[in-house]
Amino acid sequence: MNETRAADVAIIGAGPAGLTAAYLLTKAGKSVVVIEKDPVYVGGISRTVEHSGFRFDIGGHRFFSKSKEVVDLWNEILPDDFIQRPRMSRIYYEGKFYSYPLRAFEALGNLGIWRSSLCMLSYLRWKMFPKKDATSFQDWVVNQFGHKLFSIFFKTYTEKVWGMPCDEISADWAAQRIKGLSLGGAVLDGLKRSLGLHKRRNDGMAVKTLLETFRYPRQGPGMMWEAARDKVIAGGNRILMGHALQQLRHDPVTGRWRVAARTSDGETMVISATDVISSAPMRELAGRIHPLPTTTANALDLKYRDFLTVALIIRSPDLFPDNWIYIHDSKVKVGRIQNFRSWSPEMVPDPEVACVGLEYFCFEGDGLWNASDDDLVALATREMATLGLCDPAQVEGGVVVRQEKAYPVYDDSYRDNVEAMRRELEGAYPTLHMVGRNGMHRYNNQDHAMMTAMLTVKNILAGHRIYDIWCVNEDAEYHESGDEGQQEALHSERLVPKRLKAA
Repeated sequence: MNETRAADVAIIGAGPAGLTAAYLLTKAGKSVVVIEKDPVYVGGISRTVEHSGFRFDIGGHRFFSKSKEVVDLWNEILPDDFIQRPRMSRIYYEGKFYSYPLRAFEALGNLGIWRSSLCMLSYLRWKMFPKKDATSFQDWVVNQFGHKLFSIFFKTYTEKVWGMPCDEISADWAAQRIKGLSLGGAVLDGLKRSLGLHKRRNDGMAVKTLLETFRYPRQGPGMMWEAARDKVIAGGNRILMGHALQQLRHDPVTGRWRVAARTSDGETMVISATDVISSAPMRELAGRIHPLPTTTANALDLKYRDFLTVALIIRSPDLFPDNWIYIHDSKVKVGRIQNFRSWSPEMVPDPEVACVGLEYFCFEGDGLWNASDDDLVALATREMATLGLCDPAQVEGGVVVRQEKAYPVYDDSYRDNVEAMRRELEGAYPTLHMVGRNGMHRYNNQDHAMMTAMLTVKNILAGHRIYDIWCVNEDAEYHESGDEGQQEALHSERLVPKRLKAA
């Protein structure tokens, strides 16, 4: 059965970007229909999965933003359900924990005098005789910190996350992502922390990665997006769960869009809308626009890194106090381990039970992704034992949550591919708006994804593009200035690893 519904705006995807846009448009009195292919959960990668009273955060989402507009929106949507949580994360290496950020005396004690001396000698050797023309991530980090520290604190985790060797990752990612960090600075900062002398900046703000506390919804980040969903529906608009985008077609005569979405049962909903906001992956969007864009091949060349969490229920009090632990150990495949109770006590219903999430970075279709849930729970149980974090006999069960397209990959062709598609679609279809992490193929945080939606809504309400949402980045400042239609923005792109081009 087919059904047709008219709306001012059709929104593809009920993640942070899509629901932010839906909420703001609803407040502005616009009619909106949102389609979401997940049959149960809203929030995308920021959803909270529930199983038998246990709640699982997909990837860990601290609620922090430098944007007052984003913070105010969080407070408006979820005014009474934030809690303040202590921030604690550590590095696990060879059976020992290292505070993150590092504490000098602790690190020296864990590494021992001999290995610490080797680290310093290695650092001095590479500072005196650096590799010229450092083109890889490995070359750059070794030149900055020495090979010994690179092998301990950089190599294993980076390769787990991105699925490629460090000597094949471009150095420009390291230069941007680790800019301003030196061994001397790290040692000095570590000494201050060890002695309790670390202070806040003069403007009262801590360095973002070093925040000591953070806000968090008491039942996980999905609580935010479930509240946004409920407000959109209460405002008279619709969110269609279990509806996957089938086709997107623009009528040049009427100027309206025809958005077709299909359920798993084969039923089709057709939405007729003036504007379309898409947070669907660029690769999927390109293949569903008709007629097909000339840049479809560019979009189909875009790649993604996927991700899965194995949540283990363990009959034991909390195993460790961290929000999560980074696993710098090549003996196991797990890259990071979350402790859900440390995010919020309400994530775990039984005080006598611990619930941890082992995070595995993978590619859709590889061995990890295709493994059965039982095999993945068994793997996670073995690796917890290998790491000495729990007795396998205490594990009472587990749940696997897969997240496809968690991280857009920045390979050597992604920038040209994205720019080609953006130029064609924005030029041909001014009323088609791409937002969010996958909608723009940009490695944005939750708050940046929201900001792209917030600015897009302002553009739609104005009837033309006032803001360039592509200026929203990791450390960007964006504002309207000058005459209408003009703006200034500080470009500061959040980079992720790029594979080096073959010689």
